[in-house]
Amino acid sequence: MKQRRQTWTKTMFWVISCLLLVVISGFVYEWIASKQDKSQYPPPGEMVDSGSHQLHIRKLGSGSPTILLESGSGESSLYWRDIPEKLSTFATVVSYDRAGYAWSEEAATPRTGENIVRELHVALKNADIQAPYILVGHSLGGMYSRLYAQTYDDEVAGMILVDARPENDARRTQEIYAKERPKVNPSPLISILLKRSGAFRLFPNFMLTGRVEHQDRKSFVNIVASPKYFRSVAEEGDLANTTENAIRGQHLGNLPVRVIARGIQQDLTQFGISKNGNDQIEQSWQMGQREMLNISTNSKFIVAKKSDHMIIHDQPELVIQVIRELISNTSHPQSTVAKSKTDD
Repeated sequence: MKQRRQTWTKTMFWVISCLLLVVISGFVYEWIASKQDKSQYPPPGEMVDSGSHQLHIRKLGSGSPTILLESGSGESSLYWRDIPEKLSTFATVVSYDRAGYAWSEEAATPRTGENIVRELHVALKNADIQAPYILVGHSLGGMYSRLYAQTYDDEVAGMILVDARPENDARRTQEIYAKERPKVNPSPLISILLKRSGAFRLFPNFMLTGRVEHQDRKSFVNIVASPKYFRSVAEEGDLANTTENAIRGQHLGNLPVRVIARGIQQDLTQFGISKNGNDQIEQSWQMGQREMLNISTNSKFIVAKKSDHMIIHDQPELVIQVIRELISNTSHPQSTVAKSKTDD
């Protein structure tokens, strides 16, 4: 019996020792790889002072107005893929990383919409990127674009909301989510631990499925994923209600506004949402998309019939087409533009 106990103890000791060695090796590997990433993946744009920290801003093309791309929650400037390059063939286009994202430094100020749009405004001035701007906001970025247009209305010539988050969606769906109790992304602390342990780098297809599209996983691991990123994304989500409150009941006069809504229902059942709950959430979202027509007397509704939420990936050419048409219309304004609906 004593010999068996000693054998079991030795076996457990070696098992635990091997596991610790694997874990430590993962941390060391990630530390070395992260150091190499900084030199292998330099920022494609410029680092610009935003008042208290540096933002990464990339400018392409020439001419006026300037197209300003605002990414969604957790989306760096890289999520626009080749849309900036294609837009630059006929206009100036600017993409950037909010504080904490990708190459941008982390901010010391709370991640409220008010702070985010003010920092962008300061950075644009410091980078000598001239107004007027055509704002293009995807998802949560749509709310920031709306707040920017509201705060600096004299700088904005038009706005395109790409399946943007409606300001009343959280209010409508709060009870649904509370009842459904869906699976959620790991907390920032867990995500940071997974990053530092090398789990994202070693097992990207396992760790990032349902979180990052396959095409974007390499850039996510090598450039985007970092402690500052996970903290910033989480804080943006926690403080999104401040932006919702700031733009609720908004009216921007006759500012040209285009609302592009998804035509394919998002499938949230993979995250533990029931079919009925998924339908209710989608109904709220689509209601909010149509309500956004009311923020301007010069608005138009477009349905991206082949896309779910990631319209910028599923139908990038549609986004480019709508931007081009808006610029053309703002250059040759008509006396009256009524609300209308276009399917694509």
